[in-house]
Amino acid sequence: MNEKELIEKAKKGDKSALAKLVKAQEKTVYNFAFKICRNPEQAENIMQETFLSMIKSLHQFDGNSKLTTWLYRIISNHCLMAYRKKKTQFLSFDEDNDIENKISNDWNVIPSNVIENNELKDILDKAINKLAPDYRIVFILRDVNGFSTEETGKITSLSIPAVKSRLHRARAFLRNEINEAFKK
Repeated sequence: MNEKELIEKAKKGDKSALAKLVKAQEKTVYNFAFKICRNPEQAENIMQETFLSMIKSLHQFDGNSKLTTWLYRIISNHCLMAYRKKKTQFLSFDEDNDIENKISNDWNVIPSNVIENNELKDILDKAINKLAPDYRIVFILRDVNGFSTEETGKITSLSIPAVKSRLHRARAFLRNEINEAFKK
């Protein structure tokens, strides 16, 4: 059964079809939420809120866009609401930065390169953390997830010029932050 058929069945109250839709989108929703908020617990909460919103509003989904595009818009809205509630940056990477473990698992790794890559990653993460959520979402959609300007506009409900402007500002901000980090 394809996605459109599942959506139509779910709209009519078929719980099995709804469960299949949720299961099919689970990783996508979590990954996008994590890329924006960079916190596993926050991403989990956003994922749950997104699926609750999807269930409540599925009857409003008109099918003019992909389901994932509609879900990205919901995720973005939930992330922005969470950000506004906290009024603080809620980003932090909890990835494994254990250099020794990475080196011991791969004999081809040069330790100095691992250290340099981790430092570069940390600088970039800190710079992304400083981006305003509106710019962060556009940056992640375009430069991390590879969506087109048009798709990003649909997801964020922004015009194409607004997407381009936010992306330009985000990139300029990140460039300045990285340059400043290297001056130190």
